[in-house]
Amino acid sequence: MLSPAINTVIAMMESLPEDKQDKIVEHLRDYIQELQDEQKWNNSFHKSQDKLIAAAKLAKQQIRKGKAQAMDYNQL
Repeated sequence: MLSPAINTVIAMMESLPEDKQDKIVEHLRDYIQELQDEQKWNNSFHKSQDKLIAAAKLAKQQIRKGKAQAMDYNQL
């Protein structure tokens, strides 16, 4: 079942010529793809947040103990 908002958008689009409808659909596809990509990124970030915190704590401990070494960016 479609929401009232979607029904409104569909009715608005149906009042337009087909070429304009096609352009709107293209924009909506791009916009929805961006939203999906953003959601995937957010999910990935939230899943890895605990690991990032643990890595940061370990790095701080190693720095305090004098076991840390400067990173050589040329070796990346």
